[in-house]
This record gives sequence, structure tokens and C-alpha cells, in this order.
Amino acid sequence: MDSDATRRSSRPGGRHATATSKLLRPRARPRCAAPPAYDERVSATSAQAPPILHLSRLVGSPLRDADGSRLGKVQDVIVRLGGVGYPPITGFLVTVAGRPSFLGLDRVSDIGSDGVVLRKAKLDLRHFERRPDEVLLKRDVLDHQLINVEGARLVRANEIELALVAGSWRVVGVDTGPRGGLRRLLPKGLGAHIATGEFLDWAGVEPFVGHVPTVRLRVPHPKLAKLHPAQIADLVEAASRREGEEIIQAVGDDDRELEADVFEELDDQHQREFLEDRPDAQVASILARMASDDAADIVGELDEDRRERVLALLPVSHRIKVRALLGYDPAEAGGLMSPDFVLLPGSTSAGDALSAVRDSTIAPELLSTVFVGAGEGPLEGALAVTALLRAQPGRRLSAMVKHESPCLAPDAPFEEVARQMADYNLTAIPVVDEHQRMLGVVTVDDVLEAMLPRGWRRRFGLLGED
Repeated sequence: MDSDATRRSSRPGGRHATATSKLLRPRARPRCAAPPAYDERVSATSAQAPPILHLSRLVGSPLRDADGSRLGKVQDVIVRLGGVGYPPITGFLVTVAGRPSFLGLDRVSDIGSDGVVLRKAKLDLRHFERRPDEVLLKRDVLDHQLINVEGARLVRANEIELALVAGSWRVVGVDTGPRGGLRRLLPKGLGAHIATGEFLDWAGVEPFVGHVPTVRLRVPHPKLAKLHPAQIADLVEAASRREGEEIIQAVGDDDRELEADVFEELDDQHQREFLEDRPDAQVASILARMASDDAADIVGELDEDRRERVLALLPVSHRIKVRALLGYDPAEAGGLMSPDFVLLPGSTSAGDALSAVRDSTIAPELLSTVFVGAGEGPLEGALAVTALLRAQPGRRLSAMVKHESPCLAPDAPFEEVARQMADYNLTAIPVVDEHQRMLGVVTVDDVLEAMLPRGWRRRFGLLGED
């Protein structure tokens, strides 16, 4: 018996709870759940790095003509997001005689901490309008939160670093430390003496742009796809409601399966918040991509009237599984189990069993055990996938099962589930009916999920700040 569910992962809370170019690129890191230290930062003093221009030095600097005469002031820097590599500067928002104007980069001959120099003394005096994918660095990014993808955490942009890369001015990094903030607080003359320190490479950060009308829904968040769903869920929970919505929307636009995985990882409160404003059809679409036990967790949190409407929109096979799980007590084995498992007859060979494992749609990290028994008959035992790998391909499963497999009744309390798994050193334990027919399987992640306190990631600081 195999599942049509394609993905499944654990999350705290829920029904189961008990109570650019290569320039400046950081060195490669192994992917792991624990947040890294500051070695994803890059040093501006590196021999390969070009001179850095701070946004705070450029904003407020004079706008001059080719003869050096002052014409106005630089108010903001315009960049274009969404392309490959570091975002290029496309122009400036300047004021001339108190009137805001757009200055395209093609009309600029020089950029520096002492200001911007016009190539020709001609300005576009029309009202500034953003073009698609353009953001204003001071207004839209500086002092806003960003996602540090390398560290899977939220950071605040205290300074934005610019550099001349391959002949064009680009955003190359973000300073999240105190130097950037202090430089902006001091008068420009004093601030200039604060040296450039280490900063985050722009290749490793992702800005929030939902508040920018010309960028919303147009610039995907491709860097987010590098993160584990649990890390993305952490970011959503740590962000504001608007920022969290932006993360989920961006993820969903790029990968519907990943969106469902992220919903599985969210705590109860955030699941309710992000689902309450969505239409029933959209909620059902998300649930249909989730493992049935995780979908049941979410359906169980819906109001009774809405619960039935959403269930009616699920695919039939998924709906049957979810309804069955909703009939069990969440604190007992039936409420903890997943109905997705591999069950094979004892006459199956080890080679065929491995083929069945390969063809299974169950998440690899959850498919550690193959169960032995006839589909409508009693459970005969269980075998670890590693045992199948070590066995001769032609050996039958019935000859490999040595011990009677421990199993649980659907109404077994959580304490009994945990005790049996600990006593037998199990990563998965079957749940059977009164005739010993298999109903589902409880995995070790289900037990850990139920044991850990709500909000444990927040309390133990696994999502810190730089």
C-alpha cells in the first residue's frame, strides 16, 4: 500500500502538539539546520573587491554639471531587481530648484561620495514614475528587513554598499552591523571616517518588495528555493504579517509543492492567519499537495462549516484519508499516524521490495521501513530498508522477518507510543486495527513534534539576527 502524498515533514504545534557575478560571493557552506556564524559575510578590504561607495554617502550629495556647478541634490538611487547578478543602478531621483526629477544613468558621467556629475546639463523634469522591477534604495530597502538566505534569518539593512563592477554601478552588499547605522547618524564629514567593515554579499540576501507597487508579484524570490521548508517557515513566523504573506506568495508563484511544504511547517497560529483570507478553493489546492496527516492537522483547525466546504474540494482519495484521520484523537496513536506506508506480501523478493521503495512517492526521509503482510490480512512484521539493501535480491521477505513487530492500537496514548519506540529503538511503528490489519505508521518525527514545546525554535533562538 503506497501513498499519493508526495511530501511530508514535521512541524511544531498542530493536531499532534501536546498542549550576479562571482565577485564577493561567500565561500560555499554545507546546508544544515543550524544557523551559521558570520563566515557568510565578505570583507570589503579583500584584494579582489572594488572600492565601495556607501549609499549614505551618495544620498544627499550634490548634483553637479560638467563644470562643477551645483545644480541640485541626490535624493535616492534607483536600481532594477529581478535580473541575474548584482542589481544595476538605472538612475537617480534628484531635486533641482526644489522639484523632484528623474536622472537616468546614461546622462551621468561620474558617481562618487562627492556627488553625481551630469554628462550634459539636461534633466527630465517630468514627474518620476517607477518602471517595472525598479526600487528606490533609500525609500524601499534601507532600514527595512531583508532575508539573509545564507543564514536563514531576517536582518535589517543599516547601510547599502555600491561598487563599480565590470563597468557598471551595482548593489553589491548590505551592512547589517552598527557601523552602517553610526555612519548615517553622524555628519557626513565625520561619517566618512568610519571605515568599511564586513557586510553581507547581495548574492546571499533577498529584499522584501511587497510594498513597492511596480515590483510586487513581478520579482520572484529564487534564493528562497535554496532553503528547507522549515527554514522558510521560520522566516514567515519571524516576519511581519505583510512580509510573511510576501514570502508565501513568492514561494507559491515559483513552486506550489514548496508552498504546501512551508504550510506544513508553520505553527497553528500562522496557518490560521494565512488561510483565513484565502478562498476555499485555494485552501483546498494547498491541502491537496500536503501529506494527508498534515492536511488533517490544518482541516481540524478550520471552522466546522468551512471544514466541510474545503473537504468537498479535495481529491477523493485525499479526502477519504483526511476524513479518516479526523476521526482519531490527536493525542493518541491514530491521531499521530500517517496512512502512507509501503506494505508488501511475504512472498515478495528483496529486489522487488527495493523496486517498490524506489517507486514510492513517500518522502525518502520518512521511508525507512517496509511492512510485511497481505493487504487485507494481519501484519506479519517489518523490515528496515537497509536490511533489504544487504539481502540477496531473490530472498523473500517472509524469510527475513525474525521478530514479531511491535504495533499499536489506534487508541494507544502518546506515552505508550513513545515508550514502545524507545524500547525497540524504532524510527517507525505500525498502527493496526482489532484484526491486526495495518492502518498507518507513526514515525519518530511525529513523536518529537508532539514532545517539543510550542514555539521551541523561537525560544531556543534558532532564528537569530546578525
